[in-house]
Amino acid sequence: PGKGGQTHLGLPVFNTVKDAARETRAEASIVFVPPPFAADSIMEAADAGIRFCVCITDGIPSQDMMRVKRYMRRYRYEDRLRLIGPNCAGIITPGQALMGIMPGSIYLPGRVGIVGRSGTLGYEAASQMKAMGIGVSTSVGIGGDPINGSSFRDILELFENDDGTDAVVMIGEIGGSQEAEAALWA
Repeated sequence: PGKGGQTHLGLPVFNTVKDAARETRAEASIVFVPPPFAADSIMEAADAGIRFCVCITDGIPSQDMMRVKRYMRRYRYEDRLRLIGPNCAGIITPGQALMGIMPGSIYLPGRVGIVGRSGTLGYEAASQMKAMGIGVSTSVGIGGDPINGSSFRDILELFENDDGTDAVVMIGEIGGSQEAEAALWA
């Protein structure tokens, strides 16, 4: 706020997400703000009509994320913002798009999806796959926090409907029930 109308690296700066979405027709947002401001940033993106948001921020209080989840219910499911994260590395479709902090050079374009909580385990999987000549359709880090925007099951459903994905590597971690829920769904 207060910087609207300026430019940075040749790009316009806006005071609000709503201003940015209106002026640029943006459909995606990435959140890199300190934990106390992250929930409000996610909700501001939803209110601005943003359809896809990646939240990199780590350490968002669980109560704040519960507030975000509750807030999203005001939108019809099909109109709701798709949230990846928080505490995630983001999402990459090699050779096409990156939203996050993933090292693009380790991803070979291909037909195998990756979904995991840990960014570094996802990087390792992509690196080993590349070494074996196996390419990635899309890699999604859903985040390691207890309450996140998209679950393993949510992402597996998207991969199932993606014509560019033939198989999926799911990288689970100890703790929580998401891995078991995904296995029951599959």
